[in-house]
Amino acid sequence: MDAWIAGGGIGGLAAAAGLTRAGWRVRVSERGDALSTDGTGLVLWPAVVRELDRLGLGEELRRRAMPQPPGVLQRWDGRVLAEVDTERIRRRAGEVPYVVARPDLLALLFAALPEDTVRFGQPAPVDADADVLVGADGAHSAVRRRLAGPRHRLRDTGQTAWRGVIEAAAPHAGEVWGPGAKFGYTPLAAERTYFYAVLPTRLVEHHGDAPDHDLLLAHFGRWPAPVPSILRQADPARLLRHPLHYLAPRLPSYVGERTALLGDAAHTMTPDLGQGACQALLDAFTLARCLATASSGGDVAAALRQYDRLRRGPSQRVATAARWLGRISTARRGVHVRDALVRVASRVAR
Repeated sequence: MDAWIAGGGIGGLAAAAGLTRAGWRVRVSERGDALSTDGTGLVLWPAVVRELDRLGLGEELRRRAMPQPPGVLQRWDGRVLAEVDTERIRRRAGEVPYVVARPDLLALLFAALPEDTVRFGQPAPVDADADVLVGADGAHSAVRRRLAGPRHRLRDTGQTAWRGVIEAAAPHAGEVWGPGAKFGYTPLAAERTYFYAVLPTRLVEHHGDAPDHDLLLAHFGRWPAPVPSILRQADPARLLRHPLHYLAPRLPSYVGERTALLGDAAHTMTPDLGQGACQALLDAFTLARCLATASSGGDVAAALRQYDRLRRGPSQRVATAARWLGRISTARRGVHVRDALVRVASRVAR
């Protein structure tokens, strides 16, 4: 059977790898001229690592990535709110999360595909001559608009994020919350550190044409170490800036009779839980397993409905939780109450 996948990002390539292994003939349309080299760090949680193991890609992931180190959650004045014990995650889940550069993950998935599976420089189709069309074409998905209509669209959070990588290793992972803003950092392999910063968009607009790097230093330059040091080492020319959006209202279904949505096309979420890539991968591997039954004579429509039952609820709950965490972590009012509740919750969870 034939599958045409719109979009050659993480979710699209993972779906292609899973469907190819299940016996499907797969084509991927990617509008870019080559694999994307943009992006910084991604955290892959144990459930996703296990899925990559099933696909035979787990060991190569571990070679390209590094286990996430222990982390700390702080206030902007340096007070510790909570600590993240990755060994506790290992004891509970049998595996630790891994941190990987986005281009490395894309290359890993691409290498698992037969030659000529991905057709670069080709716009994503909204109709395709295939048994199944998979919309993995991102937050601005054309396949989603065709399937669900214009009512389901991106909404602005009023926040802007910056991301970058420095060529130095941070001592640990961390996130710092301040009134209306936050900053996070995670060591990557090869003595590098991925970082991100979030500020209200109105501050960006008020800043005018001045360099973004100056704005970040002005706002975060006196926050707890290693935040100022990370920013001073950042290359201003390589900062990635983008407004934060989420999809609303939630889709009533991820599938049509011969169409399925996954990843950002299905549930664009804010990055506050670091779950965007994980949810896209879980979508992709679940879809491939469901459609594996159709490749041996099963009902494609029934397989798609099963995928929708398995993934829509969990992924939409994660998207909702991410949105709420984004609001809480960058709140301007009630921060002392918030921080006290976080400290209590962290002690209870130990």
